[in-house]
Amino acid sequence: MLGFSALVAGSFSLGSMAAPSIAPTALNAVRFVLALAVLGTVAAASGKITRASMQAPWRYLVLGGLMIAYFVLMFAGLETAEPVPMAAVFTLTPPMAALFGWWIVRQRTTPRMALALGIGAAGALWVIFRADLSDLLAFAPGRGEAIYFWGCAAHALYAPMVRRLNRGEPALVYTLWTMVAGTVLLLVWAWPELRATDWAALPPIVWITIVYTALAATAATFVLLQFAALRLPSAKVMAYTYLVPSWVILWEIALGRGTPPALVLAGVGATVVSLALLLKPE
Repeated sequence: MLGFSALVAGSFSLGSMAAPSIAPTALNAVRFVLALAVLGTVAAASGKITRASMQAPWRYLVLGGLMIAYFVLMFAGLETAEPVPMAAVFTLTPPMAALFGWWIVRQRTTPRMALALGIGAAGALWVIFRADLSDLLAFAPGRGEAIYFWGCAAHALYAPMVRRLNRGEPALVYTLWTMVAGTVLLLVWAWPELRATDWAALPPIVWITIVYTALAATAATFVLLQFAALRLPSAKVMAYTYLVPSWVILWEIALGRGTPPALVLAGVGATVVSLALLLKPE
């Protein structure tokens, strides 16, 4: 999950550079198709695809639908909401994952895990609002944030459902069929934007972003998330997303896009403390 959060953060930095040149739905559809092609090749070469893994295909539609619902509702929310308040809404995902984990697979959130979730949320919010308390206090959710909240709920539900629906399939094969279902659903949704995009006129940064998000932030992270969700409580899995804002800072520095105020580092420290609490076995 450390690797997951670092790879996801890179898509934020690159995505913000590519966003003005392509519709986000079109970008996501192409990245899923490319990721599926790579993942399918790797899975086929592994020899782990069996007839048994194709049983009860409705499971993959459920999982793929939940993940695509997150992306669909995220971009729907961005039509009327700004990224910072959207990121603040995302901090509700780990507590929701804890609730869904208890409801679906009876995973218990211990007092130490609850403390870690609280510290991680506070640290993530401090980083998201760049250590500006007045901006944090002025946060007022609107229609876009409300739409995104339901996307976050779908994302939180995804982790316990991975464990609930798994029938012994390896993470690679489980991820492959989930991505097949999700890609089909996403292509149906994004078809108008795909037809309207002038692919030959896109600048290089768009193609760099598509390749990175397909290989690192989709194919790799799907496998990592499935692997972790089968071994960790749902609340712990989602709690690692609190590190994403801190990883984004490192990506921004690496890409030469400036450094944040020094006070922001206090939030980074809080997310590290949260992680240390979560790493200790229950």
